[in-house]
Amino acid sequence: MIATASALGRVLAKAIKAPIPLPPFKRSTVDGFAVLAKDTFGASSTLPVYLNLIGEIEMGSRKPPPSLMPTKSIVIHTGGMLPNEADAVVMIEDTQRISENEVEVLKAVAPGENVLLKGEDVNQGDVVIHSGSILRAQEIGGLMALGFVDVEVVKKPRIGILSTGNEVVHPEVDPQLGQVRDVNSYTLSSLIEKAGGEPHRWGIVPDNFEALLGVAKKAHLEDEVVIITAGSSVSVHDLTSNVIEKLGEPGVLVHGVAIKPGRPTILAVADGIPIIGLPGNPVSALLIAKIFVSPLIQHLLGIEGAAPEAQLIAKLSINLNSQAGREDYIPVNLVREDDHWIAEPVFGRSNLIFTLVRAGGLIRIPPQVTGLPAGSDVVVELF
Repeated sequence: MIATASALGRVLAKAIKAPIPLPPFKRSTVDGFAVLAKDTFGASSTLPVYLNLIGEIEMGSRKPPPSLMPTKSIVIHTGGMLPNEADAVVMIEDTQRISENEVEVLKAVAPGENVLLKGEDVNQGDVVIHSGSILRAQEIGGLMALGFVDVEVVKKPRIGILSTGNEVVHPEVDPQLGQVRDVNSYTLSSLIEKAGGEPHRWGIVPDNFEALLGVAKKAHLEDEVVIITAGSSVSVHDLTSNVIEKLGEPGVLVHGVAIKPGRPTILAVADGIPIIGLPGNPVSALLIAKIFVSPLIQHLLGIEGAAPEAQLIAKLSINLNSQAGREDYIPVNLVREDDHWIAEPVFGRSNLIFTLVRAGGLIRIPPQVTGLPAGSDVVVELF
């Protein structure tokens, strides 16, 4: 249970039923005069209808409004509670105040005009927000309108991140010759938070089997998903797959995916805990995490249906080649030209993080084609 005011972006754990109808009473949508609609029929600027004024409905008053008899009217404000007998409101712009006790109606209104009926938005007992829904600003408002100041949400899945490599140092360290700062722990943490998870950084682990196995075992016990960056390529120096096999059954399911960048990805399960081995190159690691980690987090959160991606259509600026049977993801810069967007590919190797910094989105080349021609419409996933 958390405060509803702090629940933006969280996933609802249990469906919400309306304990009351909304609106809870019949309300006016305008400033004007509460009337019986039939008393205004035939009214016009050349042949007005005259109604007696019997008072004013005070906003927020705990007293019920007075009864409304035929040929009578009551001053009412936007959001005010209508008398039971009133079935319409004449806008103040369509009236002329003749005296303290009389109003001239210059336009007829139909039954229900300028009126919100009790329960028109929500009926009592209706399921108004389903479990698995992501709480947006409008859901927060709806919960508050029904009096839910606290709400039960799904616990954020904890995602362990192990960054490996003898050459990797913490960002606050000045790298010596042959060293690089840790990028992946922080890009992945940001992506995990955006997807609704809770990142748990285990720090930098050296390229040593026993050291990596020791930290991986701790992460396997404490976290709901374990991500190991680097060490996923097939080589004598890469230890990730061997470590995963020691964590539980069934172990490695996939070692290598037909995606560029990110081919040496590992997908595994160890005693019910998903484990993903990501390439060490920052671009590859982030793109593969977007493809596999984000949907996995949404699944663990129980989100109803796939969360929609922000996309737009753009025209490709140049020809792009691709290899059949492989899915390619190309970072692109977006440039507005006249009434459309131009997608300009940003070329760079997968170990250059500023390749993505300079990009506004990604285009996907599906495995069944060998490229995309210049000028073609492409879907850009904003990233």
